[in-house]
Amino acid sequence: MPLHVVPTPIGNLEDITLRAIRFLKEADLILAEDTRKTGILLKHLELKKPMQSFHIFNEHKTLKGVIQKLKENQNICLVSDAGTPAISDPGFLLVRECIAEEIEVECLPGATAFVPALVNSGLPSDSFVFEGFLPVKKGRQTKLTELAAETRTMIFYESPHRLLKSLSDFIEYFGEERQACVSRELTKIHEENVRGSLSEILSNFADRPIKGEIVIVIEGLNRKNNK
Repeated sequence: MPLHVVPTPIGNLEDITLRAIRFLKEADLILAEDTRKTGILLKHLELKKPMQSFHIFNEHKTLKGVIQKLKENQNICLVSDAGTPAISDPGFLLVRECIAEEIEVECLPGATAFVPALVNSGLPSDSFVFEGFLPVKKGRQTKLTELAAETRTMIFYESPHRLLKSLSDFIEYFGEERQACVSRELTKIHEENVRGSLSEILSNFADRPIKGEIVIVIEGLNRKNNK
């Protein structure tokens, strides 16, 4: 039995696919980053399924057990709190181990936050680089120095309490006039997309509460204009 990697909505529960619902219905076990959050989704879908926690703090310990269940032909679905597993979420280690053990992996297409953020940013989307979360401390300056010369559109994930810090760092390394877009609460009632220069966006968020999941999209270096 293959491992089924099942994307879940990033906000609006209507964004789940019919195929994802079918796979969850047929599952013997659902590996969930947070069983409480996945439980809310399952309740919405009127499903009751066995769940097991599978997150960054226990994935190494539980890996062998999950592989054994798959070898026993159990139908297992892997989900994260929102979006596609392994994209800045647990999943990579399990997928890699499945491949090493010659267990088939079937990943369904579905929601992921960076794609709508990139498209509605208005910045070039023909070539881009997804960086996920920047290092909080070690390696942060090195990474920002490297990215200062990146010519492709850059995409980052960030938490609300670190948004202002990251915007300030981007201004320091990329320049205050670099164009960007901050998308917050994508697909939800209070979705917001703030576009403009990095300095303008920083000013927009400086004096108000910041909540929700955040995607930052920043234009690459324009070598012709050296900006």
